[in-house]
Amino acid sequence: MAAVAVANGSAVNAVAGPSWATREAHIDKVISRPGPWTDESFEPAEVKTSLRSKCKTLVIGAGGLGCEILANLALTGFKEIHVIDMDEIDVSNLNRQFLFREKDVGRPKAVVAAEYVERRVPGVKIVPYHGKIQDKDDAYYMQFNIIICGLDSVEARRWINATVVNMAQVDPANQDAYKALIDGGTEGFKGQARVILPTITSCYECSLDLLNRQTTYPICTIANTPRLPEHCIEWASVLEWPRVHGDKNIDNDNPDHIQWLLEQASARAERFNITGVTWSLTQGVVKNIIPAIASTNAIVAAACTQEAFKFATTAAPFLNNYMMYSGNEGVYTYTYAYEKRKDCPVCGGESRELEIQKDWPIERLIEMLIETKDLQIKKPSLSGEKGPIYFQAPPQLEEQTRPNLTKTIGEMFEDGDGITVTDASLPFQLGIVLKFVA
Repeated sequence: MAAVAVANGSAVNAVAGPSWATREAHIDKVISRPGPWTDESFEPAEVKTSLRSKCKTLVIGAGGLGCEILANLALTGFKEIHVIDMDEIDVSNLNRQFLFREKDVGRPKAVVAAEYVERRVPGVKIVPYHGKIQDKDDAYYMQFNIIICGLDSVEARRWINATVVNMAQVDPANQDAYKALIDGGTEGFKGQARVILPTITSCYECSLDLLNRQTTYPICTIANTPRLPEHCIEWASVLEWPRVHGDKNIDNDNPDHIQWLLEQASARAERFNITGVTWSLTQGVVKNIIPAIASTNAIVAAACTQEAFKFATTAAPFLNNYMMYSGNEGVYTYTYAYEKRKDCPVCGGESRELEIQKDWPIERLIEMLIETKDLQIKKPSLSGEKGPIYFQAPPQLEEQTRPNLTKTIGEMFEDGDGITVTDASLPFQLGIVLKFVA
């Protein structure tokens, strides 16, 4: 990991890079002969050919983490890399996304990142795509040997995870359908890197219960009895702004709007003897900002690149299967095997049972699904064997199914009946079996 990070730092700052032979000398030392951890089938000549000619790698995301991963891959001997990102460069990215400069603001991240790395590391081919990962079909993802995610979106991670697992499940006899999925993520001084082998190890969906749901505050609290500076900021944005500005929306990137919210929240905080309302906290609450730390990105990207190198070369056993990094407690990592969930809707083989009381209204069932931490759904629609139960959209169907919300579970279902749940945040249909309890 350290070798990748050091190589990254030295080469990116070099205007005229060394020759390929010199640049890859440190890599050749690793793959030129078998070691104590190499696979039994390790052959140096084949490994070099695989790494530099055959291995095709996809990087999803060209932000703070993706920039580091791209540079690391190029400097570790990977010759053909593709990158997908849907965003354009903003001036706020420049402090940590080191492949971009002020002149690049407004241009697609994937395109600029590809140009930069190709220019600094001659011989590497990087193919960019400016768009969503959902734009591409299974045939596109089938061409890659390794997929590395440097995403900041749970929804996007769930989609690519479901796509990769589904490709392996559709044709289990086809070894080419099994793509190593390496996922990296950072949040302030914390980060994680994990390896997902479709249908073999636990998948991303298996571990959704590790995620914190977005914090929300009850309206009654922020309106009547605020206790935290966040309550005052929520009051200013949710209640006071529409009262003063009507239908005008808050622009989270407009400093004048943030300043107005800061002033209102500060005044309310003073009234209730609350301290701690600041500009950065106001912006963080309104935009739900997670701080991005460049050093955390570098460490997690190095870990992801190291796992990709292991897969491409068989030089060492790959991660099994979840590594956590806690930079807020020193340079501390912890690795463990996160087990598959038998009732995982993506990689599990068993139906998920939901214990519920038959006298509950359908509306209570929907609330229960939203509150279930490992589902991470927001506006579920339900259907059964006999047709729609309640659909959130389109408006006409929502109106037609709305009367079912007040009906009881026992009126509409028998014990053991199945329900299909769909939601905009779900990249699949979730099947649930109802189990009545007293």
